Amino acid sequence: MSDPATTPGPAAHQKIDTSVPHSARIWNYWLGGKDNYPVDEEAGDAYTAVFPGIVTIARSSRAFLRRNITYLVSEAGIRQFLDIGTGLPTADNTHEVAQRIAPESRIVYVDNDPMVLAHARALLYSAPEGATAYVDASVLDPEHVLAAAAKTLDFSRPTALILSNILGHIADYDQARSIVTRLMDALPSGSYLSINDGSRGIDPGFEQAQDGYNKSGAVPYNLRAVDEITSFFDGLELLEPGVVPVPLWRPDTETPESAPVAEHGGLARKP
Repeated sequence: MSDPATTPGPAAHQKIDTSVPHSARIWNYWLGGKDNYPVDEEAGDAYTAVFPGIVTIARSSRAFLRRNITYLVSEAGIRQFLDIGTGLPTADNTHEVAQRIAPESRIVYVDNDPMVLAHARALLYSAPEGATAYVDASVLDPEHVLAAAAKTLDFSRPTALILSNILGHIADYDQARSIVTRLMDALPSGSYLSINDGSRGIDPGFEQAQDGYNKSGAVPYNLRAVDEITSFFDGLELLEPGVVPVPLWRPDTETPESAPVAEHGGLARKP
């Protein structure tokens, strides 16, 4: 499926700044993707030199999202997803996981990164029974996000809001909470909220590497205490096991990653 309103043109490529590392491209590099530039590889290598565990965090985060979506489709019966802060396409994107199980699933991706826009064709590929769309917007403008997503999603039906490693880019904690509340207020009872973000107070090496990255001139990402991440779910029904290191959220195996992972996440239902 391709929507002319969101199909990238030459302007999308002209906006890409290859002189400054970008978190989405670095994340793609850590996941083994090819959609990055030398400046991103250099920044990624500098980061891993200080904290090699970031690659585990990146891949554990992706696996957490896959397990969340699998639960939402298979057990909760969700068929609509609003994925904000999409990042660059890699393996097991939201629509791929959801539509493998339920081809009629409808997914709206939201991001304002020009390189993600340049890859919108890949994100817009959909099973014919369902739909995918891409919205060029910022999480800082929830009204725009909701209005644009409503062209594809029916907000009278339960919808899963996915906020994967995006809230850390909002420096002001109260503003981040307000945005989550506004987005969830627009969704009906029976909707779900999935959040995972880097956590502070778990691994000093991670904090050192992230603080150094934030001073590099790249767009900063703010680690938060586990209690702060948990509070994003206030007023919702947290599913077991609650907000935990992402490898421990309903792992596929009986022996999940035992080393501390400073990335926490959870899934909650709106009553």
